Amino acid sequence: MTRYALAVDVGGTKLEAALVGDDGVLVAGSRSRQATGRTATPASLDAAVEAVVSHALARLPEGAELVGAGVGSAGPIDLSTGSILPVNMPEARGYGLAGAVRGAASAVLGRDVNTVFGHDGGALALAEAWLGATREARSSLSIVVSTGVGGGFVVGGQYIRGASGNAGHLGQVRREGGLTLEEIASGPASAAWAQTQGWTGATGEDLARDAASGDQIARAAIERSAKAVGEALADAATLVDLDMIAIGGGFSRVSGDYIDLVQQALTTSAAHDYSRRARVVRSGLGDEGPLIGAAALVLR
Repeated sequence: MTRYALAVDVGGTKLEAALVGDDGVLVAGSRSRQATGRTATPASLDAAVEAVVSHALARLPEGAELVGAGVGSAGPIDLSTGSILPVNMPEARGYGLAGAVRGAASAVLGRDVNTVFGHDGGALALAEAWLGATREARSSLSIVVSTGVGGGFVVGGQYIRGASGNAGHLGQVRREGGLTLEEIASGPASAAWAQTQGWTGATGEDLARDAASGDQIARAAIERSAKAVGEALADAATLVDLDMIAIGGGFSRVSGDYIDLVQQALTTSAAHDYSRRARVVRSGLGDEGPLIGAAALVLR
């Protein structure tokens, strides 16, 4: 009999949930989302959690076994309290996300629901190592380049949480001029930089469109992002001895050669032969990866 997990993923722009089977497949119709954003508050998050959890659990097949809830969140997180300290949702700092999911699911099912909490980058890394692009890797990093930048490590098949559960916050490492990688390479940061150079667009989607049409500033912003990501990954590969790095997230698709540009920057920047051999690949799970990873916290 298929075992199921309730998967919940929380980020800076949305909160979503779905049911995921032990084969990694989302239950049809179980996925839904609610907006978050910088104005998210504990009250708005409570309402969002209740909405997506109720929607997902209503699609649980009759007689099926729900083994628990897996929750991945943008961080930092506090594993000891099950709370979040998100960079992109300042009003939600200290929100007890794990308890909110557990309470909502338990209320729907009429029993206590085991809930496992983790950083969303680590959940994504676990998903990619289970069913995605890094299945054959011995030591891997999976990252998202989108509104934010973050990731997680899997070494020897094991998700590396770190001392506090926050290993993988690559977006907050410092790069040129003291800026973080996220402040240089994310979609919003890249668009903002292009505007300082005279570009008149507004979003990452605009950058993609204009670069494809030959706009040199838009193209320069994309290349700047990829170079910063590649150089940061070279450092990570040198430090952790990675053989594979998977990249997902909306901004990673801003150009058809973004992954190639990142690989080029990594290879050029890496200090040693072993780190230069680290291979950069596109995420194998697309936008389902974070939910599959949240479920994997329970199922794997």
